[in-house]
Amino acid sequence: MRKRPTVSRHGNLVRTTNWNGVQSGDAVVVDGVRGRQQWVFVAHVVNEATEDEWIEVRGGRVGEAKGRSFRPESIYPSNARKGSRLVGPSLVDAPQLPIH
Repeated sequence: MRKRPTVSRHGNLVRTTNWNGVQSGDAVVVDGVRGRQQWVFVAHVVNEATEDEWIEVRGGRVGEAKGRSFRPESIYPSNARKGSRLVGPSLVDAPQLPIH
């Protein structure tokens, strides 16, 4: 069962735990990161004053739990990696929304 999105505000920052069909804890692939690293989605953040947005993820090499942030166009669904290359569009271009 999917969790309800959590939205929190801190000044101009709006942080949401669901974004384009992924929710906090879902595995994602990050483009531009070298080596075998595993990431999970944490939140989508928008700065309403500057209109900047980024995706917070947690992970890294096996056994690590580093928190990082990346541009939304760098985030791909977990099934986008085939060997060492990415296939398919990012979550910005093709959200993983449920079919009704």
